[in-house]
Amino acid sequence: MADPSLPPLIEQMLEPGFYPHPVAAPLRLIQTHVSYVVLTGDYAYKVKKPVNFGFLDYSTLDLRSHFCQEELRLNQRTAADLYLAVLPITQTGDRYQLKGDGDPVEYAVQMRQFPQTALLSQMFEQGDLGEDLVRQLATTIANFHQAAETDDEIRSYGTVAQVRQSIDENYEQTLGFIGGPQTQAQFDATQAYTDHFFTEQADLLQQRIAGDWIRACHGDLHLNNICYWQNRLWLFDCIEFNKPFRFVDVMFDIAYLVMDFTAQDRPDLVSAFVSEYVERTGDWEGLQVLPLYVSRQSYVRAKVTSFLLGDAAIPEAEKQAAAAKAARYYTLAHDYVQPRQGRLFLMAGLSGAGKSTVARALSSEVGAIHIRSDAVRKHLGGVPLHQQGPEGLYTPAMTQRTYDRLLHLGITLARQGYTVVLDAKYDRAQPRDAAIAQAQAHDLPLDIVYCTAPQSVLRQRVQARTGDIADATVAVLARQALEPFGPEVEPYVTTVDTTQSLKPQLISMIGGN
Repeated sequence: MADPSLPPLIEQMLEPGFYPHPVAAPLRLIQTHVSYVVLTGDYAYKVKKPVNFGFLDYSTLDLRSHFCQEELRLNQRTAADLYLAVLPITQTGDRYQLKGDGDPVEYAVQMRQFPQTALLSQMFEQGDLGEDLVRQLATTIANFHQAAETDDEIRSYGTVAQVRQSIDENYEQTLGFIGGPQTQAQFDATQAYTDHFFTEQADLLQQRIAGDWIRACHGDLHLNNICYWQNRLWLFDCIEFNKPFRFVDVMFDIAYLVMDFTAQDRPDLVSAFVSEYVERTGDWEGLQVLPLYVSRQSYVRAKVTSFLLGDAAIPEAEKQAAAAKAARYYTLAHDYVQPRQGRLFLMAGLSGAGKSTVARALSSEVGAIHIRSDAVRKHLGGVPLHQQGPEGLYTPAMTQRTYDRLLHLGITLARQGYTVVLDAKYDRAQPRDAAIAQAQAHDLPLDIVYCTAPQSVLRQRVQARTGDIADATVAVLARQALEPFGPEVEPYVTTVDTTQSLKPQLISMIGGN
């Protein structure tokens, strides 16, 4: 039976005979507020709805043709094998034809269809999205962002006025939901944070522009727009219809995923994703603006969900579920920007002692940003992370620069409320003392995690390393020695035997501080 709510074209696109290729019946229709997507088996076809929401205008055939071409062009940056073509649809009498003769009456984006179970949102719900794949995702996005276009026009979208406009519009559009899914106190505190940010920390946004971190990004990079299929990750369905949504800070782009993980109380995945991403890009300072964007993305999700509450066509049970979801995201938007106590952990130990393994496990337990000195050193020296560094990268002067920057990053982020794990040998008293002095000056808790293992184990581990960014060799290890911890440092030190089970030792340390 025909569905009277569907246009005749979409009804016919749900008929197997519409397509010049075999299909898997019954065909499935996915509908959003801006498009129809028909799943046929091997291929999916997207048709844009003739709507105009102001920020999105598909109201004419020419506009739909243009934005179909833009969707194809932009998504080929990250999903070229999924986005195949823009196909014209013609009409003869009351029948429509894909790639028919005559003037087009509509256009469809042809895509390769993948299983819905490949969506990261579904993998996450099934418990199949672990830290290893999340780190792979971070690398994929980092590579995309580093290759993404930027120019004067794109950078202009990073100004305070541009960033503030959309955030202030969100507040204006949600006044009617105060007393419903959002409380007045939440609204006031969230708005107060952004007001303060734009007046007192505007220099951070200027630094982002100067650092070329405003780029032609994805613009809607949440778990439902990423899939893991054929042993690779695909970022798809980027924003093609609105430049201000796509010409954004790279931190705006990754904030969607931080929001998704945080909303489901997975600080371990936040830690793995963010730590890997900033290690790849070297954009550790960008984490200073990340809370602004996580709050913004959470607020937008709350706002869009709230709009369902005024739709008379939505059943009451669905409205109640929508109200609960909106309330959860309003709370996240508020909570994410509240003051937090930062904290520093310093790893210490010789090469092969298991510092990075312990640091990663510790970061997962406490939701920390893990910063490796090897990555800091190579970014300072302009050396690709997985390339062997030249001798000049390991001079005493370069080592001092590395420790200075490592501490600067740790203090900067801890003062912003992050827990930070600084992963380096810290085998000398001077950098340890400097870190303690800085932590004390800024009232930041600090712990030193001293990793130990027998010399034979250290040699074996260093010799067996493959695919890691650390360059230390057995010969380098032979020249290393750790200066003893003085009596004034000992109270900060917890020793971890890395030949034993780590989790009980970490839990004991975390619980004891």
